[in-house]
Amino acid sequence: MAVTSRPKSMPKWRPAPASLIQQFAGAVERIPSVEQRKMFGYPAAFLNGNMFAGLFQDHVVVRLSVEDRAELGRTAGARPFEPMPGRPMREYLVVPEAVVDSATDLPEWLERARRFAASLPAKQAAKKGKKPSPTRKGRGQ
Repeated sequence: MAVTSRPKSMPKWRPAPASLIQQFAGAVERIPSVEQRKMFGYPAAFLNGNMFAGLFQDHVVVRLSVEDRAELGRTAGARPFEPMPGRPMREYLVVPEAVVDSATDLPEWLERARRFAASLPAKQAAKKGKKPSPTRKGRGQ
């Protein structure tokens, strides 16, 4: 009897609270040269095509340098960002609630994340259209 595997279903994600969306948008709009768009269906901030901060359910996540991750990681409530269990996104941490609730701390961490994104090479916009066909193996290649 053949074993069939069931496709993995996407987890059910909760929408971000309206108040958090407003708070995030207000903090991000003060940062120059930032593009706001969605990632995983949630508001996110990008610089030169690189995401550096966003919302996920009822959390703020930021992409930070090694040094800043270590510093924020010492704050109670900070943890690696895993949109799906066992699938962490490198360089991203969940921002502790105390930092999110602070009128000075959240903008500071968003700015640190923006600086890290500024240090990364710019991403090229993906070309829309046909996907390349997969290569055939064993056919004279």
